[in-house]
Amino acid sequence: MAYENIRLEFEDALAILTIDRPKALNALNTKTLQELEAAVHSLAGSPVRTLIITGAGDRAFVAGADISEMAGFSTKQAREFAGQGHRLLHMLESLYIPTIAAVNGFALGGGCELALACDLVYASERAKFGQPEVGLGVIPGFGGTQRLTRLVGRMRAKEMIFTGEAVDAAKAKEIGLALDVLPPEKLLDHCRAVARKIHSKGPLAIAQAKRAIEFGADGDLRSANELERQAFAMLFGSDDQREGMRAFLEKRAPIFKDR
Repeated sequence: MAYENIRLEFEDALAILTIDRPKALNALNTKTLQELEAAVHSLAGSPVRTLIITGAGDRAFVAGADISEMAGFSTKQAREFAGQGHRLLHMLESLYIPTIAAVNGFALGGGCELALACDLVYASERAKFGQPEVGLGVIPGFGGTQRLTRLVGRMRAKEMIFTGEAVDAAKAKEIGLALDVLPPEKLLDHCRAVARKIHSKGPLAIAQAKRAIEFGADGDLRSANELERQAFAMLFGSDDQREGMRAFLEKRAPIFKDR
């Protein structure tokens, strides 16, 4: 499929999805959300093992939703637009492969929410994270009030959302919004290196680990542990489990086949 506002490129088992609207600081409009949804959907059932999401240029990951489009929205249009965003980010969380946000600049509003929906977040030294929506008379609409709270805690999330102030990369790492901070020129290579480590592990196990974490996080501990127990047991019916343990005993690297 040909895309206008994004690029989807492949490096063996790695997919790199770039939001490519640098003149608009990669802002998310309806068309861009539609293209992102189509791209993520296309990865289901593919041989891709990891997805990196980043922004074009050196200024922005995603500087937010496109205000020039949103300014004229009716209540109905706003509800539909927020629904698009929620659907996309739910797709990312539900994707069976790990997703990595390479935050190369501004991650504001919808951009911060996009990063929050990824499994791993790494930031450039130039990155800034924020939910500035209240300055526009609205609130985060793509899950920011919920994912940010779950990640950094209720009080910190309230501070960021109530004040609309952005935090720099170092602060983002301190409060748990980013795992590591890299020089801009090393950010993507670092994310690629993380992806390669993931690719050396059992893909079925990675998928089940992601599922257990995502679905268990919002449940009670007893139910979450039962989910883990069932996933653990199920993997013992896979070729990958047998190969992984055989390779360990034979002191060699495993050759996983995703089955």
